[in-house]
Amino acid sequence: MSLFALVENSDRRIHVQVARQIARKILSGELKENQKIPCETELCEAFGVSRTALRESTKLLSAKGLIESKPKVGTRICPRREWHFLDPQFLDWIQDLDEINPFLAQFLGLRKAIEPEACALAAVHATAEQRKDLSKYFQLMTIAANEFDYESWAINDHLFHQTIFLATGNQFYVPFSNILSTMFKQFIDHSAVGGRFCLEEHKAIYDGIMSGNEAGARIASKSLLDDENQALAKAS
Repeated sequence: MSLFALVENSDRRIHVQVARQIARKILSGELKENQKIPCETELCEAFGVSRTALRESTKLLSAKGLIESKPKVGTRICPRREWHFLDPQFLDWIQDLDEINPFLAQFLGLRKAIEPEACALAAVHATAEQRKDLSKYFQLMTIAANEFDYESWAINDHLFHQTIFLATGNQFYVPFSNILSTMFKQFIDHSAVGGRFCLEEHKAIYDGIMSGNEAGARIASKSLLDDENQALAKAS
């Protein structure tokens, strides 16, 4: 049975579909680091695409740090340390995987490293308009939690945290409100299952920011991200 499937007609460009298939095999571990992938002729036949489309797909994968092509050597899978994990398209490919929990657990580690400080900065620098937005999103989160409305919770929790990053007053935090948006929503969708919305922890963050309590907002964020509140924290 072929490792890859024929590319289907869709709105997505052919070379993007090819890149997506190869990326999934790499991210899932089916294709290993430093492993060589089949030659152009084999791949064109497997996908049912032209050499031009295939070369466009390999350029895309190379730009994400997933593969490296060398003349007379072939194309190999790059080491994981070279992968561009914060690239939006890369994150989109991760979401295609059947087993996403290991990536979500690592994403939680990233949140633990940056989010408490973002909350502390927001307590100091949030504008009146941003505080108004936080208030609106927290009220909607409260309603969603009381009604066990997972969809509404996921939407507004995402907007709540996105606003915090924007409210830091530090431009280096801003990309996290954009680049990680898709992954963040996926994380919330998983962590809210079972009715554990952590509303009190979010309220503590909200209260800290709204009152300008820098230390309180930082502590509340650490509490929210504590392993006991995050079902995915121990995923491997």
